[in-house]
This record gives sequence, C-alpha cells and structure tokens, in this order.
Amino acid sequence: MIVVTRLNGSRFAVNPDLVERVQASPDTTLVLVGGTTYIVRESLDEVIDLIAAYRARVISSAYAGPVEHPAHGSQSAPVVALPRPALGLVDNDGAR
Repeated sequence: MIVVTRLNGSRFAVNPDLVERVQASPDTTLVLVGGTTYIVRESLDEVIDLIAAYRARVISSAYAGPVEHPAHGSQSAPVVALPRPALGLVDNDGAR
C-alpha cells in the first residue's frame, strides 16, 4: 500500500496495483481500476515515486528470504521468483 494525503490533510492508503492512472490538472487525481477517484496533495511525480518504491519493496522482499513475524515468533516461507525461459532457447521438442 502507498500512503497519500487528501486535500483536507487526512492520510489514507491505496493499493497501487489498482491505480489505473494518475493525472495532474492542476490537482493530482488518482483514478482506480473501478473508476473511483481521489484528489491528493502529492504531486504526480511523488505518486509515481511512491508506486515505484512500493514495487521495489515487493521485489526486494521476494529475494530476502523468510520474513520474521514478531507478534507470532514464526517465519513465513520465502517467496521465490523463478526466471522465465528466454525466448528462442527451447527447441520444438522441448529440449534446450
């Protein structure tokens, strides 16, 4: 989630995977996939940076290994991203 600020100063979190577009005219407006819109104080560039940082954290945590859950004292299994085979490396019979 990314945290943004409404014009009245209240802060809220938005799932950046649901942001369809961000526009500035002159206020910055987030338009979600379902059509919901939010006008926020952050600039268009700041929202883009927040979304990029969120995605970088997600990818980084996938490579970091198990995550410690302090409240439960347990670990979750690591998320492993497997590389896709490069195009053109697999023959018609499936051999590489």
